[in-house]
Amino acid sequence: MAILAIYSTADIEIEGLRAALSGYIAYVVTSLLMEMPMNSHIERTPEEWRDDLCVATMMHVAFDGWSDSALKRGAQDLGLPDGYERLVFPRGRIDVIDHMMRRADRMMLEELERRGVRDMRIRDRISQAIWIRLEQAASYREAVRSALVVLALPSHAPLAARSLWKTADCIWHAAGDTASDYNHYTKRATLSAVYSSTLLCWLGDDSDNFTETAAFLDRRIDNVMQFEKLKAGVQKSTENLPSLTRFLGRLRYPAR
Repeated sequence: MAILAIYSTADIEIEGLRAALSGYIAYVVTSLLMEMPMNSHIERTPEEWRDDLCVATMMHVAFDGWSDSALKRGAQDLGLPDGYERLVFPRGRIDVIDHMMRRADRMMLEELERRGVRDMRIRDRISQAIWIRLEQAASYREAVRSALVVLALPSHAPLAARSLWKTADCIWHAAGDTASDYNHYTKRATLSAVYSSTLLCWLGDDSDNFTETAAFLDRRIDNVMQFEKLKAGVQKSTENLPSLTRFLGRLRYPAR
């Protein structure tokens, strides 16, 4: 009987802890989504729920991982009917992860505009864009870490590559890049490597205010600027040399 009493007490304590944890998560989600119109799910389309449900789901990822359970709990926090989360994100966790990354791109661009990106040097525009994105993800660090694990699966490699390219493209557009030749691709490929390596550094950084990540990012941006300067010098020094592509173009489209 004494043993049964101990187990009963332990069960009560565990249930109390789970209830307190659920209450805390609901409080955080409510705080993040305050001022949200008190409309029913019928008055908002599934697409209009995506941002809110994405945020609510991320709050559960640290405990449930990127799973159907996290998505369902997020929907419950928002008071959505059972199963409605599948109307918002039909493919489940992979749709939520994809939306999380596109939402992060959008928020990054909005913050860049607010900070006056057009008055910055090119170097500062790029470094600020990456740093802003990391700052905005700080509250959801575990969600980002878990998302990378999911995206590392072979079946999700196309989404991972496409998402990384879109982020690099957003940053270069914000920096004022208008290249449409091969530079368009080399710049994005280089920045993709910089951003992905900085993200991994950030996820493992335990220093105050992520100072180690900031230093790492500065070094990587220096490398990018040096590479772009070298590339421009090579291009300028060879612009008057015979070009196979120009020669073939003249054969195909002779001057009239």
